[in-house]
Amino acid sequence: MKHILDLRVVTVEHPRADYVLLKLTNPAGPMPAMEPGQFVEVRVDGSATTFLRRPISINHADEQELWLLVHCVGNGTRQLAQLQEGDTLNCLLPLGHGYTMTTGETRHYLLIGGGVGTAPLLYLGRRLQALGHKVSFILGGRSAVDVLQVELFEQLGQVYITTNDGTLGEQGFVTQHSILSQEHFDQICTCGPKPMMQAVVRWAKANGVPCEVSLENMMACGLGACLCCVEQTVKGNVCVCKEGPVFDMNELNWE
Repeated sequence: MKHILDLRVVTVEHPRADYVLLKLTNPAGPMPAMEPGQFVEVRVDGSATTFLRRPISINHADEQELWLLVHCVGNGTRQLAQLQEGDTLNCLLPLGHGYTMTTGETRHYLLIGGGVGTAPLLYLGRRLQALGHKVSFILGGRSAVDVLQVELFEQLGQVYITTNDGTLGEQGFVTQHSILSQEHFDQICTCGPKPMMQAVVRWAKANGVPCEVSLENMMACGLGACLCCVEQTVKGNVCVCKEGPVFDMNELNWE
């Protein structure tokens, strides 16, 4: 079930100059149930140039709080960075379909993220840990300042890092990390820039590892009405916001 809620900002954090972490509560009661990989469409008030809601990944969710990690790259997201404790943020949630989380047999999940694409993997890792699975992470960025929330990821499992310039972890791309040749993984989940995810899919297919991908297409409405986020799949063109954003790699027409 989808909800439109006026959520209260209880904490505003700035992990770096162009990011804001908003922690929200629902004054009307418990938060609705949300799954890792789903997202929220937030209304941006106070921006004369922002007419549509902005899609934001769910960084963490429970009955008490919802966390949104926002990369401030345009007028709308920069306006969100101006929110203060006690302000209200109107949210449409939860939207889309999330990652598959198996129950029963313990599996080793590898979660691979780049940039702000690491945001939904924190919540996914927490849920997988609660289900008893082993969780590892590969986090990538251009440099050390691009790799966020490392301490929180380390509470959930082993964290491996790559940076393009070598300022943190191994130098190179996420698909070049040495752990990939040393460990066995039962499932990969990834989110981040499309070229990064395409490289992850190529590695997963070459090594016979199932992989789910969270696409970051432009999603203006979140309901499948505006057709901004259409992606070509083996089933034809689909709206990422409604049919995804998480897809099995074999559903995508990626080389």
